[in-house]
Amino acid sequence: MQKLGKKKILLILLVFLAVLILWGIFSYNQFIRKDETVTSSWNNLQVSYQRRFDLIPALTSVVIASSDFEKNTLVKLAEIRSQKSGIVSNETSSEQYNNQEGNQANFANTFNKILAVIEKYPDIKSQQNYVRLQDQIAGTERRIKFSRNDFNKAIQGYNTSVRSFPSSLVASIFSFKVKDGFKADIG
Repeated sequence: MQKLGKKKILLILLVFLAVLILWGIFSYNQFIRKDETVTSSWNNLQVSYQRRFDLIPALTSVVIASSDFEKNTLVKLAEIRSQKSGIVSNETSSEQYNNQEGNQANFANTFNKILAVIEKYPDIKSQQNYVRLQDQIAGTERRIKFSRNDFNKAIQGYNTSVRSFPSSLVASIFSFKVKDGFKADIG
């Protein structure tokens, strides 16, 4: 009888020890999953930062080039307009005739080049490029905001597990420490 009682106690202790070991393994694996979620969220945030770093300067240079192109086209049109005084003359001397023919040819040549540019780019409006740039900047900043929020949520879940009892026992045994998330800048 007494032997049967010792076996029961031993069996209960073994079951308790097995449950405790299984709980420890489960808790450890949970910390690993949450730590990987934090790492993944951080990597996603880095991707958003890299997008900002790569995209914004490239878009800005496109907008500047478009603005310069439009500016140069408008300057050429203004020059053609200002040349009209030398193109039209009432004098009929051969020198004036030759000058006028040269001016007319120059005017026609320049004007044809500008017409070709306008035909190739019928909608020369740098303002639309600025609007697209603003949209891309806003979209990129929105992605960064969401990535930061996801990172902070992952940190919160991880830190809650690290600090909660009884999982904090497993955290301290395997050196899982509380991590810092993003905080707003002062001011």
